[in-house]
Parts: sequence; C-alpha cells; structure tokens
Amino acid sequence: MLYPIHFKPIIFERIWGGKKLRTLLGKEIGKIENAGESWEISAVEGAESIVENGILAGNTLSEITEVYMSDLVGEKVYEQFGEEFPLLIKFIDANDVLSIQVHPNDTLAKERHHAYGKTEMWYVIDAEPDAYVISGFKRDISQDEYLTYLHAGNVDELMNKVPAKQGDVFFIPAGRVHAIGKGVFLAEIQQTSDVTYRIFDWNRVDKNGNPRELHTEEALDAIDFKKTSEVKQVYEDIKNKPVNLVDCSYFTVNLLHIDKPIEREYELIDSFKILMLVSGKAVITYQGNDFSMEEGRTVLVPASFEEITIVPKERCKILEVYIK
Repeated sequence: MLYPIHFKPIIFERIWGGKKLRTLLGKEIGKIENAGESWEISAVEGAESIVENGILAGNTLSEITEVYMSDLVGEKVYEQFGEEFPLLIKFIDANDVLSIQVHPNDTLAKERHHAYGKTEMWYVIDAEPDAYVISGFKRDISQDEYLTYLHAGNVDELMNKVPAKQGDVFFIPAGRVHAIGKGVFLAEIQQTSDVTYRIFDWNRVDKNGNPRELHTEEALDAIDFKKTSEVKQVYEDIKNKPVNLVDCSYFTVNLLHIDKPIEREYELIDSFKILMLVSGKAVITYQGNDFSMEEGRTVLVPASFEEITIVPKERCKILEVYIK
C-alpha cells in the first residue's frame, strides 16, 4: 500500500551558500561549509531522490514510479512523463547573491540539451532586512544594448531589483533573467531540469581563483528582452483555506496557512501532491493512519489518495504542489 513518502534530502555546497538549511530547517549538512541547496524531490540524473521512510526506503524515485505508475503520479502525468518525475523541489539558502542567469524554454532545451526547459517559482521563507531578488528587465531593451551593459559589467542596472520579504512569491518563466539576492532563504518549485545559462557572476572567482564559467552566447537565444511588469505574485494570505500562489501548465502551487485541521479532497486532481512544510508542525491523517511532519519536511502524497486531513500541532504554513 502506498503512503506519504519522504525522501532523503540531497545537500549541495554552493559558493554563495550558508548555514540556514541547518539553523532554520534542521537539515543535516555535515561538514559542508556553504550549504546552498537541499534538493527535496529530484529526478535529475546523478542526483535522484531516494525514499527515506516506510517499506519503500532505499528505492529511487524512478524505481517507485516504474512500479506504481499512475497510482503514484497520476494517469495524465504518467502518460506525459513516464518514469521521469516532472518537478524538482528545493530549499535554497542565498548567503550571498547568486549569479544573474536565465533558463531556456522547452523548445530550446530539447534542441540543445535533450532536456526540459525550466520555469520556476520562489516562495520566500526568510529574508534579511535589505534582501532582494532580480527578476526581468525594467524596460524593453535590444540585444545590442544588453551586450553593451554586460561587457561593461553593469548589466544588473537594466533589471528589476525587488525587495524580498517573508511570504513573497515570485514566478520566473523560462526566458526571464533573474537572481536571488543575499539574505534570501526560499522554497523553489521548478520543472525537472538542471539547465542554467549564467550571464553575470559579480566578477567572483572559485576556490581555486578562477572565474566561474559564463554562457554569454548560449543565453542570447533564451532571454526575453521585453519589460517585466508583474514581478511579484499578488495573493491574500487567508487562514484555513487553500490560497493559490501560482497556476501554470507546469505546476499549481497553493498556500495552506492553518491553525486548525483542514480536509483536502483530491479525487478530481489527477496528479501526485507535494506538501512542503515551511513553518510549524503537523500530522497528515490518511486512510486511518497518521504521518508526522516537521518544519522543513517535504512529502510526496500519491495520486491515488482521494483525501487527507492535515492537523496542525501549531500554526503551519504548507506549500501544496501538483499538476493540473
């Protein structure tokens, strides 16, 4: 019988990472000095998630998808993606500003990398007082103007630099230039893809003193040079009912801000559900069983589950993710 599945987080050291994965969410980061990312659910080759709980412990995400197919991921999802799980779920600690980058869309990524493109969203869990993100251009610009600023080392002057605070939501479609600023700790939901074109890296060098690789030419075909007008997602934080944050063809994300039990009925959703507990503690009640969730835990709820009840042990904020 299937059950809520928790995977062993995969911790990545990044030049811009810090310690908040441990201090805020209690992640085991070992001896990693700059822990930048915790991949909670991943089907990326070479970094595939392994089940940590229950009778399926030790199996990879693709192995359990192969066995349980549509019962795990949903009929339409399985028809489209097969055993390749379509979303990559992360926590990110930006102890320093990330590089300015862009991701290709599906067409370009398939043509160049035999991969999916990368559309993503961010939910800010914690932010220092002057924290910000970069998302898109302030105005329409030409490719030539972009390259002039890029080669002069001040391309960031063309871009929207937006203050970021706890609870902010940013949608980053493929093609939009972006960067996470220093002091931002967030949850990221994205397509299963690890294709990134690095545009500008603040003239940083790696631990060996070498500049990090840039992808100037590759990025040109991927960038949307039009003005970005809607930078931040607007939503009303209403307790004890699902509040939609992002709804696109790649994923739907709702916020569940609860201080009393809430029933979630899923019989009309032909998809797996992912629950990311970004604050608080809760218990998932399903089919007469209980599953405890601690802050920072990410759980995959099988598509075959028609309903669950989420019982908060204290006030909780949960990101609920699925594919329509």
